This record gives sequence, structure tokens and C-alpha cells, in this order.
Amino acid sequence: MNFSDERHLAGYFIVFAVLVITGLVLWNTSIFLQRLKKDENTKMQVWAQSYKALDSQSLDSELSDDYLELSNIINKTNNTIPIIITDENGDFIMNSKGILDQNYFKNLPYDLNEEDLASYLEDMQSENEPIAMDLQGSTQLIYYGNSSILNKLKYYPIAIALILFLLIGVVYFFFTTSKTSEQNKLWAGMAKETAHQIGTPLSSLVGWNEILKSENIEPDYIKEIEKDISRLKVITERFSKIGSIPKLDETNIVNETREAYTYLQSRSSKLINFSLQLPNEPIMVDINSQLYSWTIENLVKNAIDAMRGKGDLYVDVTQDTKRVYIHITDTGRGIPKSKFSKIFEPGYTSRSRGWGLGLSLAKRIIEDYHSGKIKVLKSEIGKGSTFQIALRKSYVS
Repeated sequence: MNFSDERHLAGYFIVFAVLVITGLVLWNTSIFLQRLKKDENTKMQVWAQSYKALDSQSLDSELSDDYLELSNIINKTNNTIPIIITDENGDFIMNSKGILDQNYFKNLPYDLNEEDLASYLEDMQSENEPIAMDLQGSTQLIYYGNSSILNKLKYYPIAIALILFLLIGVVYFFFTTSKTSEQNKLWAGMAKETAHQIGTPLSSLVGWNEILKSENIEPDYIKEIEKDISRLKVITERFSKIGSIPKLDETNIVNETREAYTYLQSRSSKLINFSLQLPNEPIMVDINSQLYSWTIENLVKNAIDAMRGKGDLYVDVTQDTKRVYIHITDTGRGIPKSKFSKIFEPGYTSRSRGWGLGLSLAKRIIEDYHSGKIKVLKSEIGKGSTFQIALRKSYVS
């Protein structure tokens, strides 16, 4: 097991541990809330019995010590649980003046008018069953709600769940960025090693080309060899730039697109019908010319593969006030909509041969190095696809 596997295993263990600990906390919180709820119900039963006993003793002409003790119990037993006492029909009890009798309300959160009291009473009815008492020949109902402490503790599990999701999010973010960092290092290592491997035979080719010049070889042959050597130098420089921040220069993207297009057209099958549509005026964009042309090449080659070497290929450049758009359209086999994003992932390819790096490199160059966007603009199975590159202009008039 390598270090990366060990780190991912540790991540899974951390997530599992967080879930277990959070589950235990929530379970114990649930038990605590149930016990607290039961204790409050018991407290209300005691309070109701004391209230009933107090009411029966209030008929005596002289207040006994038991009466004072019961009154003291009532005052101390409940200082937190809100209570509303109604008649047997659930109506509020009024005093002799027809005004709400405040003696039948206790521990309410704030002063309430009759309309608000009715709404508050409905909430109480949904929380607990009322306690019925026979007092002085009439029946009264004691409605009670949850204490403020119990109401606040109800939100505790929600807070724990939010903390859980936050912790999982942090762990996920850590390992995602860690994986991306590993991929970046792999990209950079492969690219620089490729540049190094190409550089050695390239130097040899330059030497052999100089020898051929002295052997009176046909100049046209030498010229074509020099083109390919120059091309290899460009490829080497491209790979050497992967893994480091490339320098972006203000460049006329119309000319850059035309040059990449012309190069590819001259080296592609005659069965491909190329079409180019460009604006007449220059469009200035901050780009790295070598990486941009590499992106166009990858997209064009991908289009040619999709058409199996035969079909129509269109390249056009448009703009709006802030951005320039490069479209590459083919008449190939098309892409399912479900694969629009997946085709840009490293290693994904629909061909039996190939590493699936072309479109992934294009996405990396455009989005990571040029802060642009690349996507499948549209595609239809059996009719073709259109890829779009969007880059911000150097300045907006």
C-alpha cells in the first residue's frame, strides 16, 4: 500500500469516526430530551395535584400551615413551564369584570392579547395532553407547553448535524484538493519528461540536417525537414510549459487561429473539407501562443477522429463586448449529452487506441492557464458536434 492509499484510508476512517461520534451524541441527546420531557410531565402532575389540594383548602375560613406549604410548593415546583388554565370547554377564564384572569396564566414568554393567547394555546395542545381537574364543582383543564430549555435543546441535534456535514465537507475538500495536487504533479512530471526525451533526438536531427545541407541534397527536402524540426521544437516547448505558469502576451487571436488552422489543413487528409470564418478586425487576447495553438490542434484532431478522417470541419471566431468565442464544428458521430463533461476527464477516450489526454489538456490550458471556458456547445448523434472556447478580451471598449 502506497502513501496515497494510506492517506485515503485515513480519510475514510476519519469520516467513519465522525459519523460514529455524531451518531452517539445524537442518540444520547435524544435520550436526554426524552428524560427531560418526562421529568417536566411529572413536575406538572405534581403541580396539578398541589394546585387541586390548594384549591380545596382555600374554602376553609382559616388558612392552615398546610395551605401555606402547598402554596410554597406551587411557587417553587414550576418556574419555567408555561401554563394556561381553561374551563372544561377550553375557553379562557374571566374575572368578575369580564377580563382575562391573570391568575390562570403562568410562565408565559411575554404579555399576550386574547388572540395571541388562542394561538399560543393551540401550540400547547399539540405539545402535551391537558390535565383535567375537578375544582369546587367545576372542571378545569391545565394546558402546558415545553420549557424554554427543552425548546432550545430541540435544535441541538440540528446543530450537530450541521457540524457533521461541515466536517465531512472539510475532509472531502482536503482529499479532493490533495488528489488534484497529485494529478498536477503527475501531469507536470510526464510533460517535462516527454520534453526531455524529445530534446535528445531533436538535437541529433539538427546536426544531421546540417550535414545534409553540405551534401547538396535537394533544397526542398531540407526545407521540409527544417519545418518538422521547428515543429518538434514547438512541441518540446509546449510540454516544458506544463506544470508551470506560462507567460501570457497580448496577441491577435484571429491571426493565431488562422496560423493553427493553416498548419493543420496542410497536414490533414484531403477528404476533410476545411472551412474558416474569421472577423476582419484584430481581437486582442492575453494568451500563450504555443499553448493556444496546441489546444486548437487537439480539438481539430479530435474532430477528425470523430469523422473517421472524412467530413466537413468548420472553424469560426466570433465576439461580444467582453469575450471572444472560437467554435470548432465537425460532422462526426456526435457525443451523448451525458458525456459532455466526462470527455474532458483525463484518460477518457472513445477510441480503442489512445490515452484520452487531448481534450483534458485542452481544458487545462484554457481554464487553468487562460482563465477561460471550454465546453461542448452542442452535439447530435450521427450529425456532429461543436466545441466552444471562450476567452476574455485584453480590454473592453
